[in-house]
Amino acid sequence: ANPAICRDLNKCILCRRCETACNVIQTVGVLSGVNRGFNVAVAPENFKPLSETACVFCGQCAQACPVGALTEIGYREDIWKALDDPKKTVIVQTAPAVRVAIGEEFGMEPGSISTGKLVAALRRLGFAKVFDTDWSADLTIMEEGTELMKRLETGENLPILTSCCPGWVNFMEYQFPDLLNLPSTAKSPQQMFGAIAKSYYAEKLGIDPADLIVVSVMPCLAKKYEAGREEFSNNGVPDVDYVLSTRELGAMIKEAGILFDLLPDEHYDSPLGESTGAGVIFGASGGVLEAALRTIAAKLEGEDKGAIEFCAIRGLEGVKEATITIAGIELKAAVVSGLGNARRLLEKIQRKEATYHAIEIMACPGGCINGGGQPYYHGNTSILEARKDAIYRADAGLPIPKSHLNPSIIKIYEEFLGEPNSEKAHHLLHTKYCPRIIQE
Repeated sequence: ANPAICRDLNKCILCRRCETACNVIQTVGVLSGVNRGFNVAVAPENFKPLSETACVFCGQCAQACPVGALTEIGYREDIWKALDDPKKTVIVQTAPAVRVAIGEEFGMEPGSISTGKLVAALRRLGFAKVFDTDWSADLTIMEEGTELMKRLETGENLPILTSCCPGWVNFMEYQFPDLLNLPSTAKSPQQMFGAIAKSYYAEKLGIDPADLIVVSVMPCLAKKYEAGREEFSNNGVPDVDYVLSTRELGAMIKEAGILFDLLPDEHYDSPLGESTGAGVIFGASGGVLEAALRTIAAKLEGEDKGAIEFCAIRGLEGVKEATITIAGIELKAAVVSGLGNARRLLEKIQRKEATYHAIEIMACPGGCINGGGQPYYHGNTSILEARKDAIYRADAGLPIPKSHLNPSIIKIYEEFLGEPNSEKAHHLLHTKYCPRIIQE
């Protein structure tokens, strides 16, 4: 069994769109035609469970499926039960890309920024606190940006590869075990949030971490798999308890009879809900690297001189390259979305045909706005363009553009973590990677 993707072959119409997504676009190679005649099916070899294959749980197969034969594994019932349990304190975090897509589930125009209504809906569902994964995206930049600056100083383990995307991390562990020294050791924003919630925040509330339930709303099905990884728990208590896709949250809101589009705009709770423009752009391809560059430019060139916008690495193109000059240093950067594109770039690095200092990689084409758990867009890429544009409008509408200027991030380092990459930060906010072998 796996915690992310459910297959119902009784619904399959053998259109093989999932096979194209898996083999051609993502080059993962898990799904193919099995058997012949009346017994034919699209499935892994010998009908193996996905957990026994090299599946990375990106969810692009589910996004492509027109009939619901491939869907996310749902946790709505578990979350309803937790919300009804008086012994549990249930909090929620929402990923950057969710706010620019959730409105589509309720007939709103693609590209609508529904942040305030999203917060209001989650409060009405019964969550004790509504927090923002953008906050932990800012935290990620503090850790990952510091790591990049150290690697640039030493010249070791370059290029640094971003590590926010669990589908990409799974792909790396299966397909490129010889390059596992390159990804940043920083956990994803989802897992950083969970680690801080179950330590710093639980301590502030004075409750047992086991009684604090952390729910994530994510655009991504691989986040479900990531939350269940053994290393992301402490004494058997997971850092993140449940992950909902954007689509699942839409269903929960409808189940509760909430009229989403008529809700007032409300604000996230503090302290884990304050964020910057750098945090929200994580939702689009190029956003993680741009957020890191904003902070690095400010640190090296001075707060008033450091650039805020790095437009050369924005957009839905599968591979974007740029040479960016910061404080006289020429930084060669690449941004890749879609695992097929990632494979081709990494193979060039293996053959020493390409040299970079930093590479952002996202499993889903276009980044998290096109995650496997987002509202279906049925091949209409103008919807993805609208979501991407909304991400940058949300960035422009926030008063603070850089992660290191977030007051609550400054405070958590002063009160709890010490400094970026400190021993405590490494214990809570960093991880390691292991080669994965396909089960025979």
